[in-house]
Amino acid sequence: MRALYFVLLSLAIVSCRNQGSMDIKDAKQASIDSMKIQIEKQKVIDSMQTEMAKVETQKKEVIVVNQPANTTASTNATTTTTPTTEKKGWSSTAKGAVIGAGVGAATGAIISKKKGQGAIIGGLAGAGVGAGTGAIIDGKKK
Repeated sequence: MRALYFVLLSLAIVSCRNQGSMDIKDAKQASIDSMKIQIEKQKVIDSMQTEMAKVETQKKEVIVVNQPANTTASTNATTTTTPTTEKKGWSSTAKGAVIGAGVGAATGAIISKKKGQGAIIGGLAGAGVGAGTGAIIDGKKK
């Protein structure tokens, strides 16, 4: 009986030892596979960058070819003047109306027993006061 236990114990130890070496081999192979995948990804990225550079070069060549004959091409790019349109921001009147409406609606909803009706009335009153204040600020800026 003891011999059977000894045999089973030795088989367990040997199989564990072999399993450990198999795990190490699998881990090494997984690491190698991961590196190969990373190399392939980098190749794709590099080829895309090369293609993008070609496209940019072709665009510059087209610009130079389309340049009028009476100008000299000292560089590969031409300078074109396009009118720059400034984005117009909100006027102080509009800002005041929006802020006033928000504050008025919140205040009306808090104070009134009928929340919806109070918010509407407060929003309208706040928008009016805010727009008036904003108009005064706009007038001072001019």
